[in-house]
Parts: sequence; structure tokens; C-alpha cells
Amino acid sequence: MLFPPENCPRIVVKIGSALLVDAAGGVRRAWLEGIAADIAERVAAGQQVAVVSSGAIALGARRLNLPKGGRASLEDAQAAAATGQIALGHTWAEVLAARGLTAAQILVTLDDLEDRRRYLNAAATLGRLLQLGVVPIINENDSVATAEIRFGDNDRLAARVAQAAGAQGVVLLSDIDGLYDRNPALPGALHIARVERIDAGVAAMADTGSASGMGSGGMVSKIQAARIATGAGAALAIASGRIDRPLSAEARHTIFTPEKRKRARKAWLAGRLTAKGAIQVDAGAAQALAAGRSLLAAGATGVTGRFARGDVVTIEGPDGAIARGLAEYDAAEAQSLLGRRSEEHEAILGYAPRAALVHRNHMALL
Repeated sequence: MLFPPENCPRIVVKIGSALLVDAAGGVRRAWLEGIAADIAERVAAGQQVAVVSSGAIALGARRLNLPKGGRASLEDAQAAAATGQIALGHTWAEVLAARGLTAAQILVTLDDLEDRRRYLNAAATLGRLLQLGVVPIINENDSVATAEIRFGDNDRLAARVAQAAGAQGVVLLSDIDGLYDRNPALPGALHIARVERIDAGVAAMADTGSASGMGSGGMVSKIQAARIATGAGAALAIASGRIDRPLSAEARHTIFTPEKRKRARKAWLAGRLTAKGAIQVDAGAAQALAAGRSLLAAGATGVTGRFARGDVVTIEGPDGAIARGLAEYDAAEAQSLLGRRSEEHEAILGYAPRAALVHRNHMALL
């Protein structure tokens, strides 16, 4: 069993569209009832379970007779989501009620989890529902989300929900049983059972696309989800849902082991999917950040984007993004300080300078 109740008090389970909805656009009811049975067993054993469920667009597209599964346009997807979400929530409520469980529905957009205050509100709601023994059913609010404010897949949403809920485990049920060293359709593809560290080699194994053509996520999104979850101190498993009772079955899967749990605010920063801008730094500054130092202007080489003081920025070293944090200056001020030593700052700015471009207390390494 993945993440058994005795050592994992709280888990988040993500279910992809291709598992929940059949090719004709109907709910795979018997399979879903098996999932409900698995959840009921875990809840009875003392585990708190939240579900991130895809399927609204696929279900709505069938009811509205929309082409391409409701994804021909943003407007079609929004209409399908609005229609299908009712059916999806009703179905979940029925199958869980049959097992003596109460379902709750939470719809979120990217902004809800990227804005700190709204993130804390969502975390509080999730926590209370789980304490009450309710099973929250969470989905992206596709009926109002646009391309600019979307998660775009429920893999990363599940990881962010796990972070907000303080979960110890995330299970991504999909149409594949884990990570392979290349596209599993290719000869000689090897299954990877355990990943201790997500490095460039692991990222290179990811293959874009969804085998079913129904969902929006592929292995790339699952690796990104694993980065978020493990960075927040939760283990993440990619497992096949193409079997009955997948949460209780002993089947092959891939486990991504958690890092040391960050403090809550730093975990939120590291798990963010958006930033207002970026500050580029040299190799020396990158090494200093890795050693736990603040970002000083002397090691900064460039500024991109438009950000104000307090906005989230990404810090980029010679080899890519290395940290995310809250800017102590706006973009124009930061630009004026690039490469300049601290004793020069007051003359440049015309006022007493702050200690750093990004202070270590408001920064999370990636």
C-alpha cells in the first residue's frame, strides 16, 4: 500500500481524466466505487485523504456535444468545465456517501495558491475539512481560469494542495505506472522505482504528452509536481490507475523521496509557479546563496521583468533558476544597484539602503 495510514497521517490523491472518464465521456463508475472503497478503508484507519480530481471538462464536453473533448477553444473548455463540474461533484458525493463519507468541493485557480493570504485561507479550509473527516474534492476552476492564470494540469495542483494541507504523501494516479528512463513505448525502456534527487538527468527522462489525449498533463508536469511536493517535505508517488483498487493494490510505481521539510513560508515560495521578475547572478553569488547567504547587489548581473518591493522574484545563476524570494527593491532600483558594493548604495539611491536585494529570511532555494 502506498503511504499507509500508520506512518502517513494525511495524503492527497490525484486522479486523471483518462481514469475517471471513459472514451465516450461517461464516468467509469465501477472503478470510481473501488477508489471510494480504498479511501473509506484509509479514513477508517485514521488517515485523512484529500482528492484532486480531473474530469469536469471531459464530462461537460459529452453533455454539450463539444468537439475535441471540450478543448477546441478556451471558451469551450470553460463551458464544459462549468457543466461537468456539477456532474463530477455529484458523482463523488454519491460514491463516498455509499461508504459513509461526506464529500466537500473546493475549486481553485492558480492565483488562489500564489497569493499568500488566499493560500493561507485555502490551507485553513482544507485543514478543518480533513479534521472533520470530510473528503475534500479539489479541482481547478476551469470555468473562470484563463491561459494566464491556470495551473494547466492537476499534477502540480495536487502538489500545491499537499503543501497547503501539510500532507506527508501525494499519489498521482495516471495511465502510466511511474517514471521510465525514456518513453516507455520505446524498446528497452527501464522503470525507475525510486528517485532520491530530481536532477537534470531525471528531468530529461520525462516525456511530454498524455497517452490518452484526454488529460492535460504528461511526465513533465509530474516531475514538476514532484519538485514542489518533495521540496515541501512530502513524498510523491506516480502509480497506475489502470487497475482496480489502485490505492490498496501492490503494484509497480515510482517514489520521489522528500527533502527536509522547509518552514511554511519558504515552502510556499519554493512551490510557487509564477514570479513577477528575475534577478541574474554570477557564479560567486550562486555559491553564496547555496551556503545560506542573502543576495547582495555586488553579485547581481541583470534584472528582468517588472516588480515592486515585496514581489516574488526568481534568482537565476549561470545554470538556471536557483532560488525564489521576496524583492527588497523594485526592478528599477535593483537595476541601478547591479554589481555595486553596499557602501555605494546610499549615494545611488538617495536614501539609506536595505541589507540585500533579497534577504535569506525571505528566500527559498530551488
